Amino acid sequence: MKIATWNVNSVRKRTGNLVSWLERTTPDIVVLQELKAQEPQFPKAEVEAAGYRVEIVGQKGFNGVALLSRHPVEITARSLPDPAEDEPARYIEGRVDTPKGPLTVGGLYLPNGNPIGTEKFAYKIAWMDRLTQRAKALLAREEMFVLAGDYNVCPTDVDVFNPVAFAGDALCQPQSRAALRTLLNLGLTDAIRAFNIDGPQYTYWDYQAGAWPKDNGLRIDHMLLSPQATDRLTAVGIDKAERGKAEPSDHVPVWCELDVA
Repeated sequence: MKIATWNVNSVRKRTGNLVSWLERTTPDIVVLQELKAQEPQFPKAEVEAAGYRVEIVGQKGFNGVALLSRHPVEITARSLPDPAEDEPARYIEGRVDTPKGPLTVGGLYLPNGNPIGTEKFAYKIAWMDRLTQRAKALLAREEMFVLAGDYNVCPTDVDVFNPVAFAGDALCQPQSRAALRTLLNLGLTDAIRAFNIDGPQYTYWDYQAGAWPKDNGLRIDHMLLSPQATDRLTAVGIDKAERGKAEPSDHVPVWCELDVA
C-alpha cells in the first residue's frame, strides 16, 4: 500500500498537477495540506474521476487538509482532540482495513510559528503537544498508523540548506526540534531517514531567490510511522520532479510503501 503526503499550496491552482500526479503514481492514500479552499471549491469531480474517495476539512483562503483514498475509509477525526471553536483546518484522520489489520493515516498541517517570541510560536508548540497526545492514543491500540504532512520543522541542520540563515526561524528552533523529537521518541520512525540516513533530502523549495535551481531546500514534510507500520515499511520516496513542473507547489510529494498484502 502506497501512502503519500503533499502540501499543494492552493488546490485550485494545482488541480492539473495533482490529478496528473495521481494518475501517474496511483498512491492508495494521499493526505493533502494547504488547500486554501472550502469544500465546495475543492476539485472533487476531477479527483474522483482519477479513482479517489475525497474527504475534506476546508477553510476559506487558508490552511485546509484532505484525505484521498482508493479504498473504503472511515474518517476518525477532523481535528486534533479538544479543538477550540475557531480551530483552523489542520488535521484529518482516516482508517482503512488491510489484510494485515487496520491502518490509520493522519494528515496534518502543523503551524508555521513565525515570528518566534509571539503567540504564533506558542501556538505551534502547543499544537505539537496535542499531536503527541494523539500519537500516544494511537500507539495504545498497537496498530499500524502513519502521521504524515507538512510539519514545518527541520529536524536537524542537515535538513536546511543554510542553518545560519535559518537560526532565527521557527522551523529550526530548539523548542520546535525538541517537540518533534518527543514525538519520535514515543517509538515512531521517520520514514525518509529509515532509508536515507545521511545527507539532505529536501521536500520544499521557496519561490524566492532562485531556491529551486540552486537546490536551496528544506525538509519539512515528514511521514512518522508506528512500530507496526515500520515493520512493514518497504520503500520511501520524494517526488522531487514535481517542483520543476509548470505552476508548481513549493512542496513536493513524499510517499512510503507498506507491505500489507
